[in-house]
Amino acid sequence: METWIILGMLIIFLIWRLRPVKGVKTISTSELSTIVNDQNKIFVDVRTPAEYKGRNIRQFKNIPLGSDFSKLPKDKEIIVICQSGMRSSQACKQLKKLGYEHVTNVRGGMSAWRN
Repeated sequence: METWIILGMLIIFLIWRLRPVKGVKTISTSELSTIVNDQNKIFVDVRTPAEYKGRNIRQFKNIPLGSDFSKLPKDKEIIVICQSGMRSSQACKQLKKLGYEHVTNVRGGMSAWRN
């Protein structure tokens, strides 16, 4: 019985963590490839510097999760990527809490990027 309670709590926690953030747009990597050269957008990679150095998209600036995002411009759309989409989702939540209106998460992250 106790095992079922723990399992149930774990499932609820995972659903809560994976639910989309209100006001955050999500795009695929194929959609990203069509906008990656847009000068009116800010591209942020929230992976560690080592991950970024190993493989990155040139237009993305490396600002690891946990950094100060408040210096990013609020008048442009912020496109956020990580390795799988989990850390970028957390970063999007932080940006929304900081008052950023136009925040987009790249679904699948660098694992899904094929260019």
